[in-house]
Amino acid sequence: MKKDEERLPIARIGKSVGLRGEMRLNLLTDFPEQFKKGATFDSDRGPLTIVSYNSERGTVRFEEVDNVDDAKQLTNAFLYTTKAAGEAACRLKKGEYFWYQIIGLSVYDEEERTPLGRVRDIERMAGTDYLMVQTSLEEVKKGAPESFLVPYVDRYVDRVDLAEGKIHTRGARDLMNAS
Repeated sequence: MKKDEERLPIARIGKSVGLRGEMRLNLLTDFPEQFKKGATFDSDRGPLTIVSYNSERGTVRFEEVDNVDDAKQLTNAFLYTTKAAGEAACRLKKGEYFWYQIIGLSVYDEEERTPLGRVRDIERMAGTDYLMVQTSLEEVKKGAPESFLVPYVDRYVDRVDLAEGKIHTRGARDLMNAS
């Protein structure tokens, strides 16, 4: 990983499981296919190369980690990738985006010409992603809340336009007003 590349956290290493260095892997990504044998990731404890990953059990083993004591040294460390490496390892389907592509986009409702606000973050609750929208100053001056949530589901999100930096929604103004 080059010094100037932004590190994106994709997993957090959990507690050790068993006696041979296997550990829980708590995913922070929607793309578990990148955790394959031989894949190397930067971590809080230096580079780590995967020996095996079991998606059903949510466990991972790394090179040179073959006992409980070695595994415990990695507990709570994060695994990182870069935007370029993540995009190369993960094939998106049409209409799918990486979170970092969505954060910062302006949110428009229906055919309105001014944005309701900007996506500040994305929260996952009960298996659904929610756009955390920082309400525009103009809307706040009219009495709107400083922020509100929009479920990232077809009912509310009409389309995403990365080139224009916009997310077109249906019903987001109602959600904002009800917040």
